[in-house]
Amino acid sequence: MTMTKKAVLVVAAAAMSLSLMGCTSFGKKESTLDASAESKGFLGLGGKKPASETADATIGVNAYLWRASLDTISFMPLASADPWGGIIITDWYANPEKPDERFKATIYILDTRLRADALNVSLYKQTNTGGQWVDATVSAQTQIDIENAILTRARQLRLSNVK
Repeated sequence: MTMTKKAVLVVAAAAMSLSLMGCTSFGKKESTLDASAESKGFLGLGGKKPASETADATIGVNAYLWRASLDTISFMPLASADPWGGIIITDWYANPEKPDERFKATIYILDTRLRADALNVSLYKQTNTGGQWVDATVSAQTQIDIENAILTRARQLRLSNVK
């Protein structure tokens, strides 16, 4: 791996971890905020923002599904991750044991609730035929298996945070 690729991976990992830091406060009630800071605003000016302004500042997807999705596909190189839009796109991944085929995934998190219908996984497959990558079909069961793995991991994360 070249130094440029390593640097890009390090920057991408840092950006993802910073993005995910916002997930830790997701779902907490407003009452957990410091009341004095909330009433004074920045440097004692302003005050509490209307709910219509603060609603746009939260992540728009379920934090457990987001984390579980990243955990489940962590073996694949990440091309793009948008925690506010709920879209994770991987780059092509070729299993070292089967270098003549590669996969790419796009994961959509569609809701703030932890529900099965809040997740959609699209998989793409290509096979190397005569030196050219050719699109191939992915079995529906493979996509379902990945969705189930993500949902199982999300439930585990949720249960680990229940007190």
